[in-house]
Amino acid sequence: MIQINFSYIVVRLIKLIAQAILLLGVLFFAVIFIYRWMPIPTSSFMLQSTTETHYQWVSWDKISPQLAIAVIAAEDQRFPQHWGLDTVELKKAFTEKRQRKGKATPRGASTITQQVAKNLFLWNGRSYTRKAIEAILAVAIELTWPKKRILEVYLNIAQFGDGIFGVSAASNAFYQQQSGELTRQQSAMLASVLPRPAISNVNKPDTRLISKQRWVLKQMKQLGGLNYLKKL
Repeated sequence: MIQINFSYIVVRLIKLIAQAILLLGVLFFAVIFIYRWMPIPTSSFMLQSTTETHYQWVSWDKISPQLAIAVIAAEDQRFPQHWGLDTVELKKAFTEKRQRKGKATPRGASTITQQVAKNLFLWNGRSYTRKAIEAILAVAIELTWPKKRILEVYLNIAQFGDGIFGVSAASNAFYQQQSGELTRQQSAMLASVLPRPAISNVNKPDTRLISKQRWVLKQMKQLGGLNYLKKL
């Protein structure tokens, strides 16, 4: 009669899982290290897109600085200071979530670095598992890339419309011009669609989008305009 050693099987299975997680982690960090210099060929979100994808990588010097400051103003005003996780916004989000008690959607607290980690490697949706992986990857990116590189990658892989990824595709699709030619107003409009790009229309903005654009323009001015980029 064959005896099965369940304890051995469990221990062996745990070891295999741990080895798989370790290998996956090494692969992630290797890719992060390589992506510090090379153009990003695609992203997880692009691969998951159900529509035709429009995307072309452009370097930092070919991106309008107006868009860079607009995105910081709209998405992550403490971007130069934090290390991937904005503890101030996390505390605010946690407090607001407790006060709302599930009655409404709580505020987001994702930094630009977290969004890079999510868009580049992960999937959409809300779960503690994904947020935990996202946080780990965000810190790893902050330790490996300079701030300008993080922002450069974000502006290249962020979704600005249905199937439209990155500033190059967005500039061409919405304004028929190069990414370096974007004006202050155009940049603020593009930054305004980032929370809901698939259902926002830059060419026919609704009142909500116009109001968001005005708010972004105001925030850009309060941050000090293009001088703020010197902090990166």
